[in-house]
Amino acid sequence: MTELRHRGAKDGEPPLEQQPSEDKGSDSELKADKDGVSEESKVDSGVPEVPVPPDDTPEVLNKALSGLSSRWKNWWVRGILTLAMISFFFLIIYLGPMVLMMIVLCVQIKCFHEIITIGYNVYHSYDLPWFRTLSWYFLLCVNYFFYGETVTDYFFTLVQREEPLRILSKYHRFISFALYLTGFCMFVLSLVKKHYRLQFYMFGWTHVTLLIVVTQSHLIIHNLFEGMIWFIVPISCVICNDIMAYMFGFFFGRTPLIKLSPKKTWEGFIGGLFATIVFGIMLSYVMAGYRYFVCPVEFNNDSNRFQVDCEPSELFQLQEYTLPGVLESVTGWTTVRLYPFQIHSIALSSFASIVGPFGGFFASGFKRAFKIKDFANTIPGHGGIMDRFDCQYIMATFVNVYIASFIRGPNPSKVVQQLLALRSDQQLYIFNSLKAHLTEKGLLRAAEAAA
Repeated sequence: MTELRHRGAKDGEPPLEQQPSEDKGSDSELKADKDGVSEESKVDSGVPEVPVPPDDTPEVLNKALSGLSSRWKNWWVRGILTLAMISFFFLIIYLGPMVLMMIVLCVQIKCFHEIITIGYNVYHSYDLPWFRTLSWYFLLCVNYFFYGETVTDYFFTLVQREEPLRILSKYHRFISFALYLTGFCMFVLSLVKKHYRLQFYMFGWTHVTLLIVVTQSHLIIHNLFEGMIWFIVPISCVICNDIMAYMFGFFFGRTPLIKLSPKKTWEGFIGGLFATIVFGIMLSYVMAGYRYFVCPVEFNNDSNRFQVDCEPSELFQLQEYTLPGVLESVTGWTTVRLYPFQIHSIALSSFASIVGPFGGFFASGFKRAFKIKDFANTIPGHGGIMDRFDCQYIMATFVNVYIASFIRGPNPSKVVQQLLALRSDQQLYIFNSLKAHLTEKGLLRAAEAAA
């Protein structure tokens, strides 16, 4: 507290005890806003502002929309760019799972770059040694660890077939730890006496960014391997909720939802919720009928390519459900035929609409803390890539947990792959144990077991 009082005096501010409190009325807040200085900015005045990026809206759009008010101009810019991004999304889905994985990796790198750049710009004047170099080095280490785990898990047969890959797989975690330890030692060696505290701030900044961006993008890859429908439906629900909440809020919004995002309204939140649930059920119905979307993405060892072909599980087979009495009286239907996945899509849509926006609110609070409007200006009218994926990352974590908790069961093919990698004596031991177990349960007759 003493330190804060001294800092206030040093910056030409009154001590914190003398600063006006938030509960002295809205007049003081309005006055502070008019002067461009809020209570928050007084307390955080030690944090330099990040330079505001210039408007990079394409000139052709600026000319075409020059006669519109700023509100409607922003509406049209966001709408046109949204359609362009949706078209690009359809294209990468058509190109297949490998392209999707590469896009996820590129998005992850760009999001990491945007967050690290904010940290670099905020503390740019201190000229911290090795900060950016170490940040990118840690990104490389974490990606090596996660993608190495994925390769070992989903390309097990290929890894065991190639000697260099087999060695890397066997010692993967040790190599990953050694790489991280090297970066850790480099950070300790880079410490400068007058910048200790700031350097540890940036060390924490980098690691939190890795936790938010890299870990959750890795979960997106895992969701994709479960079947493209587990990748496309959640992402589409978040996109739909973002669009419909914006539309409902733009035309009907009157009641503010949360102070962190003053433009968010209850009308947009509720309208987006119902629209997203309906959208999720309809999209799930369309996609559940195609093996390309519902089959797990697996690596074919014969062709050395990814394949998306299987016998769809019960989750993607039409079943008849009896409607509750209330719905029966409204619709007049006694039963309805649905894919079980459509019921799961209600949970996904609800999460995307109710909890997903809190990822955006978190990002809004982060941006307000550093007095910036967007993470970057990569997409005109939308901000940076991180501005578009702030809700997607929390959604990816939920989907991964949901699959592990309610959907995924033991995978026989992976068990067989691991058994084939064992020594002959280990395989015989497992064979005899399994034979004795099946005989005991009566699934295998003793005579057949003896033969």
